[in-house]
Amino acid sequence: MKAFVVLSMCPVLFSCNGLLSNALDTITTNQSIRDGKNLLSAGWTFELGFFSAGNPPKRYLGIWYKKITTTTIVWVANRVAPLADASGTLRITSRGSLVLLDGNGSDIWSSNSTILVRNPVAQLLDSGNLVVRDADGSDPNNVLWQSFDYPTDTFLAGMKIGWNRTSGFNRYLTSWKSIDDPSPGNFTYQIDPNGYPQLLLKQGSDIKFRSGPWNGLRWSGTPNLNPNPYYRYEFVLNEEEMYYRYELLNSSVITRKLLMPNGMVQRFTWIDRTHGWTLYLTAPIDQCDNYASCGVYGTCRVDTSPVCRCLKGFVPRFSQEWDILDWSNGCVRRNPLDCEKDIFVKYSWVKLPDTRSSWFNESMNLQECKVVCMKNCSCMAYSNLDIRNGGSGCLLWFSELIDIREYNNYGQDLYIRMAASESALLPSPQKKHKLVMGLAVSFGSVFLILVLIICVRQCKKKKMEIPEGDNCENQKKDLELPLFDLSTVALATSYFSTDNKLGEGGFGPVYKGVLRGGQEIAVKMLSRNSRQGLHEFKNEVLYVSKLQHRNLVKLLGCCIEEENILIYEFMPNGSLDSFLFDPTQREQLDWSACFNIINGIARGLLYLHQDSRLRIIHRDVKASNVLLDYEMNPKLSDFGLAKSFTGNETQANTNRVVGT
Repeated sequence: MKAFVVLSMCPVLFSCNGLLSNALDTITTNQSIRDGKNLLSAGWTFELGFFSAGNPPKRYLGIWYKKITTTTIVWVANRVAPLADASGTLRITSRGSLVLLDGNGSDIWSSNSTILVRNPVAQLLDSGNLVVRDADGSDPNNVLWQSFDYPTDTFLAGMKIGWNRTSGFNRYLTSWKSIDDPSPGNFTYQIDPNGYPQLLLKQGSDIKFRSGPWNGLRWSGTPNLNPNPYYRYEFVLNEEEMYYRYELLNSSVITRKLLMPNGMVQRFTWIDRTHGWTLYLTAPIDQCDNYASCGVYGTCRVDTSPVCRCLKGFVPRFSQEWDILDWSNGCVRRNPLDCEKDIFVKYSWVKLPDTRSSWFNESMNLQECKVVCMKNCSCMAYSNLDIRNGGSGCLLWFSELIDIREYNNYGQDLYIRMAASESALLPSPQKKHKLVMGLAVSFGSVFLILVLIICVRQCKKKKMEIPEGDNCENQKKDLELPLFDLSTVALATSYFSTDNKLGEGGFGPVYKGVLRGGQEIAVKMLSRNSRQGLHEFKNEVLYVSKLQHRNLVKLLGCCIEEENILIYEFMPNGSLDSFLFDPTQREQLDWSACFNIINGIARGLLYLHQDSRLRIIHRDVKASNVLLDYEMNPKLSDFGLAKSFTGNETQANTNRVVGT
């Protein structure tokens, strides 16, 4: 990870020059920036100057963050033509062109601007953008050239990734060659304009990851790309431009998206001076994010084994290859198409397939989309273009469908052309009848639940009671634990949005939430399909509510309206296993951090075994149950399988297999 490995080594790899007393944010044709002097943006957010990188060291002109303690380069001018020594000079010509000169006065790099202006100046903005403009112009936003149009490996707020459709100009990210070599690497991250636009991560000409098309809220294949109070995403597609960008809604947030030398796309957020850059999201996330991992008409689902299978109505092209887990040749139709008699089968919760051979119309509805696809025998599938407000627009595919993955409760509906003989895949009247009966049963269940809720509220009064079966009185416990309304928890988690989902264990899914007062929480919901149940839920409430220790996760309260939910303090660094088993994250675990984590786990266990009011054996201590706070302090969690002892007991027998 460049921010931790290379940039933190300054000045071993980077000779980062300090700001001189006469530093400004602007230079004119009468001024220059020599190696050893820097430009500083007006709000002291970014700095431009010379730095060293590589072995042997070479000199580069770049921009980095000024306010944070870890020197982090966000833009490099002369990445293909480094300076051999510290003799570089940056100046602006009367034609408005930025020029980098070596000690002999030869051009090393130039912005190649040829627009004649009366008074050209170069200015470093607080956005990290280096702009050239006319100082005498009436509009300060009318720039003649800007570094944001020539990004390197970093995607900053306000920067555009995409195309000017009039001129054909393309803005995209290119990785560094290595963590200490800013020259262009093998990976690019760009919008592909063919068909309906999508983001592609490529190694040379090979696609490694595909974002999926924009669905009005986010890219189809990026369920964790969730708008939040800190920044919002935007995709623009019109006759003149096609681009993607994000804007900061909170100026105190420092975040950047980085194309790593190893081909990973990662977003980092700066937390504080002691913690540094924190990984917020990454792509590809898992095996199913690898492009075309299951071949044509194959679908990938990460929670199954094997992860690849053919879509319903399709069979492996070569079954022997699938038997040895080689899915590259994908699947074929079980029954051949007959254009005029074909039907369309709905597949739900999917990442839409590769759109490079697609056609789209923003004004059509889904029924009109189906009619157009049905009339064209080459049309293989259709879908809504925009999922907002019930869906709108039309997206058609005219080639084999590839790079599809399935999600549990995220994704879009895709309608695939199938032979009429596959009508069994369509919802039958009997299935519809069962659906109606199911809905009736569900509504009846909701009514009964409401009655139970009234019972529970009458039972609990000021003290918490946990229902098990239909008997409230048998479960009275004297707990001073706050009860949360279901509406409060739902609102805090954006109604249990998949974008807020942190993970899922044997107990059920865990969501991140933010209460109205701004407090961050972790919400653990008992899944109806969980391998655990009310016993484990009760265990968690009874034990954790009575435990107070810095190395045990703090239980803030619970909710027993319709769902059984536990509300914890939020641990921003997630679980220990995410660091141990991720090569990039693991780099943060130096000896000091490891010792602190080991010591904290030991202190927590000692408290449980000897010093707490209840003597407790956790019985499920593992890396995924060790959570890390902002300062990487460990806290034991998940007491659903714990067992208590009386004061003089030192051993006991368990009646069932528990733990991992």
